This record gives sequence, C-alpha cells and structure tokens, in this order.
Amino acid sequence: MLDHFDLIAPFYDRLIGPPDLERLREVLDVPQGGRVLDAGGGTGRVAVHLRALAGEVVILDRSAPMLRQARARGLEALAGDVTRLPFPDATFDRVVVVDALHHFTRPAEAIRELLRVLRPEGRLVIEEPDIRLGVVKLVALAERLLLMDSRFFAPAEIIQMIEACGVPAWAVADDRFAAWVVADKGLRPAAGTPAPQSARQPAN
Repeated sequence: MLDHFDLIAPFYDRLIGPPDLERLREVLDVPQGGRVLDAGGGTGRVAVHLRALAGEVVILDRSAPMLRQARARGLEALAGDVTRLPFPDATFDRVVVVDALHHFTRPAEAIRELLRVLRPEGRLVIEEPDIRLGVVKLVALAERLLLMDSRFFAPAEIIQMIEACGVPAWAVADDRFAAWVVADKGLRPAAGTPAPQSARQPAN
C-alpha cells in the first residue's frame, strides 16, 4: 500500500514547519522531568523543540523513513499503531498530537489509547487544521485528490471523541489555520460542567 509519508519524508520538514511553539509549550505545561509522547510525530519536527522541557520525549509513528530522520536528530522514535500503543497504562505525563489526527484511520480508538497511556493527572493536547476554515477545506480536498484517506474534524468533534472517554476537554483560542484541543484527566468535572475558567481559553 502506498504511504505518502514514506515518499515525502526526505523533504517533509521543509514543506511543513513547526506549530506555534509558544502556544504548544503553554498548553502542554510539561512538569519538570515529565515524560511526553508525540503521537504521529514523524520526523520529530515537534519533539525536537520539547526536549528542553521534558525529562523524556518519545515519538510514535508508522512511517519508517520519517522515524529514521527523528532518530538522526537523537530522538527516541518507535514504530507503532496509535490504536495499539506499546506502552503500559499511565506511562506519560503529557501526550501531544500535532497535525496528525486527520491521518489516523480510527481516530476515536486512537484517542482512547492516548488517554489510556496518560497518567491520572496527565494532559492530552491535539493541534489540528480547523476544517471550519475555507483554506483548510482546500487542503482537505487536495489530500482527497492525492488519495491520502484523510478525515478532518472540527474542534467540537474532537472534544466529543475525548469526552466520550470520560475526560473533560475544551478548545483553546484558534490561530488562523489550526485549532487546539486540550484534555485534562486531572479535572474530571461532573457531567455537563465546563472546565474551570483558569484552564479554559475559549476559541474566538
């Protein structure tokens, strides 16, 4: 089966830059010495910026050529399926998914697994192109034409998948292309109760 990411691995980082790193650091809020999983982390374009913040950063991806690039950067990078993570329960303090959820073939199952490997006070951060925006609709069309089998989600849909697992989630302020969704296992409010204002940054 054709894997587009195997083909574009050599020049992927030149095509796709890192996300808003300041916002990523803020919403992740990695505890000192914390363990971070970068799911769908590919070449390590995000993980390389997290090394200084965490005690350990692990990349998991399915593309061997992209993982080779991550390892060349000195990053810990494992091949695997996000719906069957090779980690025990409660392994990581933080899990991040940047610009990758729309490539997961079974996103709801993947989110359940990502939450499984989070520690009880852990946090999941998902950055995704916001399909509500016209420019992202064009990107989605282009990926369909390239037979990439992508499926993009609005922030509310991502929140719904997370909260179906019993973990509260909310959207932080959008940038001009992507939306950020945060899930915090440590909050666990009662059903229908919004996350505390101190933790929320409503989307514009």
